[in-house]
Amino acid sequence: MNLDIGYIILAGGKSKRLGRNKLNEVIGGITLINRVINVLSAFDGEIILVTAEDSSLPDTFTYAKISKVQDLYPGKGMIGGIITGLSASKNFYNLVVASDMPFLSPALIRYMISNAKGNDLVAYKNQNELEPLHAIYSKNCLPILEEIMLKDRRIFELLGQVKVRYLSPAKINQYDPKKISFFNVNTESDLRIANEIVAKEDK
Repeated sequence: MNLDIGYIILAGGKSKRLGRNKLNEVIGGITLINRVINVLSAFDGEIILVTAEDSSLPDTFTYAKISKVQDLYPGKGMIGGIITGLSASKNFYNLVVASDMPFLSPALIRYMISNAKGNDLVAYKNQNELEPLHAIYSKNCLPILEEIMLKDRRIFELLGQVKVRYLSPAKINQYDPKKISFFNVNTESDLRIANEIVAKEDK
């Protein structure tokens, strides 16, 4: 764990499918955004919250090492958010996660961090599917991401241009046997499922 690493949460989404700000929705007595922060704060590193200009998130959180930065590239989706977070971070390596992932696994995150040194991207790849919003990026990714954004290309073009460490399905099963680290809350159905998961864990 002796690694120069920070934590970036992308929180600039519009919650269009839910119709309201999902990050303030309560799951098991805790808001969605605070569920994400609570997991990452246990690693005792800098947390950067990338938000939209019209964000209604609170200005203060209980974790002291958190800062909010406004997305420098509104309308450019997750690539713009990742670039904003990496640019603002003091750390060479950064774990980037989506703000609507209520079940991040500390064990999986620790494993990812242990594989970050010497790589520019640590990410889960299942067949041809990559999970870019639960991944570790090095600062070496910045100029390539900027070029991809300017050309309006997909983030997957980063692959092949940086040194990548892929997480296999077997490793995901080992560190997240319930396979819920990548679960996103986007709809009322997702909220219901999330609360059911928490209710089962509490029994």
